[in-house]
Amino acid sequence: MKVILGVLFLFITNFAFSQTAISVTTSGTGKPIIFLPGFTSPGSIWDETIPNLEGNYESHVVSYAGFNGLKPIGTPWYSTIKAQLVAYVKNEKLSNITLVGHSMGGNLAIDLASELKDHISGLILVESIPCMRELMMPGVPASSLQYDSPYNNQVLSMSDEEFKQMALGMAQNMTNDTSKIGLLTEWSVIADRETYVYGYTDLLKLDLRTSLSELETETLILGASFPNKEITQSNYENTRI
Repeated sequence: MKVILGVLFLFITNFAFSQTAISVTTSGTGKPIIFLPGFTSPGSIWDETIPNLEGNYESHVVSYAGFNGLKPIGTPWYSTIKAQLVAYVKNEKLSNITLVGHSMGGNLAIDLASELKDHISGLILVESIPCMRELMMPGVPASSLQYDSPYNNQVLSMSDEEFKQMALGMAQNMTNDTSKIGLLTEWSVIADRETYVYGYTDLLKLDLRTSLSELETETLILGASFPNKEITQSNYENTRI
């Protein structure tokens, strides 16, 4: 009986620390860098970046539940991902970390740096706005955004072809490299539909402007000059980065 109980306890312990909201692949040795992709993007988006690093680094590349074929989770989606990333850093005993985040990944980087101040040494935020809602719908309070909304229900009820056309239209506004439009579209198409809809609601409700302004971590913010530098600079200034 003691042996059975011991095995059962071990199983429960391992299950409690399992990661269901994130998948992490590691490579290299040295100072840890955690790479956080944007919404719908797989961790492999960093495959062209990592080989160009000069120095000794241990890369931790994150992918999110519901995207790139990974099993979806329920709601809340974003906060569950954040919690499991915090647990990952602590369980792996990582320190002196550089966080590199694109778009939504930049939001996660800010969140992690705020909660794990003693573990983080630097942030690189790529095309990341701390409050997307303020840019897309100025003045709209987070409390007005709900999972059960006419827009969300409309997207959930779209046929596969209707959704693909919507994703294509969005992808065309995300890059000036036409060869990448098909790939961006495909990432949205293969995403779990509820993750896509409800996860985006989570992001729109997010406001990290205060968290970012209070960080003392050395931070580099990169923004593409698309469609032009003036508009990009205005977007960042208007969201108080």
